[in-house]
Amino acid sequence: MNVLTGIDLPPDSPGGSVELLRDLYGGPEPLIPADVFMLAPQDRQAPDTSGSPALLAVPGKTVSGPAFWAYVDRLGAAVRDRYPAADHDVLHLQHLAFGATAALQQVFPDRPSIALVHGTDLLFAEDHPTQAVVLRETAASADAIVVPTGAMADRLRRIAPVPSDRIVRIPWGVPDRLLAGRPTGPGHRAEREAGVLRVLYAGRLTAEKATSGLIAAVASLPGVELSVAAPPAEFAALAARSDLSRVRRLGWLSREDLWRAFGGHDLLIVPSLRLEAFGLVTIEAQACGLPVAYQPVPGLTEVLGRSALPVDFGDFTALRGRIEEFLRSPERLDDLAAAGLVNSGRFPLSRTAGDLAELSRRVAR
Repeated sequence: MNVLTGIDLPPDSPGGSVELLRDLYGGPEPLIPADVFMLAPQDRQAPDTSGSPALLAVPGKTVSGPAFWAYVDRLGAAVRDRYPAADHDVLHLQHLAFGATAALQQVFPDRPSIALVHGTDLLFAEDHPTQAVVLRETAASADAIVVPTGAMADRLRRIAPVPSDRIVRIPWGVPDRLLAGRPTGPGHRAEREAGVLRVLYAGRLTAEKATSGLIAAVASLPGVELSVAAPPAEFAALAARSDLSRVRRLGWLSREDLWRAFGGHDLLIVPSLRLEAFGLVTIEAQACGLPVAYQPVPGLTEVLGRSALPVDFGDFTALRGRIEEFLRSPERLDDLAAAGLVNSGRFPLSRTAGDLAELSRRVAR
């Protein structure tokens, strides 16, 4: 089974779709062997096709209007130059929208394809008419559309009329080695009893994920020591709009460094404001024994349910009450950690890869 896939982002870009791409198709023994491409960093003028992913030097990335289609033409030409034989059995389109999907469809219009929905494609299709066009064209032409949650299927149908029999639910997963080596419980029990709760936010700092006011408000809660693991440029932009002097900045951590950071905290907060495709970081945290408090938005409620604590992060009085409860009764966090460990075990990456491989074989026949 020869698979071709790619994302038009540089390899070090933050985000769940890039992490899942690495997990499924990367490494010396990938779970799904594939030819993979991404964008070369902007400071690299020549393509680097010697390794995996192949890095294509394509300038002018944008998301709207005629400039987007010109960018797709350039990206399509780069893909055609890198993969001239076109001997792939199936395309894995890592989004329903964006440039890589449009370019692959342009270069290989008759190739069987599976589109994987990642959340950002739906949000961009709602906000950018050009991306809505790409999404609807992809939804109409793909042989199967993979969603990680039922909530994503519902959101997709609001944008494009997709028949139910072409939508396949395959939950994302976390590396099996993380599940196999998961700890028995959270750390820093003594520090919680001393009146300190180490809270972590890990993710992008976009408008859909968290606002400067929310981060500053959480950091100001009595007894809270807040750390933020986020892209440095996004943290700097957030700090320019609000006082984040009480926030410990961790930078954008590698996967393994993030797992280690989970062990140094007592609670992960996920205050997403709109939609989460799946919420990989929440399952990774649970697998490491870190309890999770989350805004009950579509996607997260389905994945986490009662294994984590739903919180209205817009109600700071209620949020303060939750923090005080954890400081008074740290065993509540232990209960959440135990529930999270059980929940994370439902999502091994090997199952995700196996289901995608089987679906690929079906559509390639």
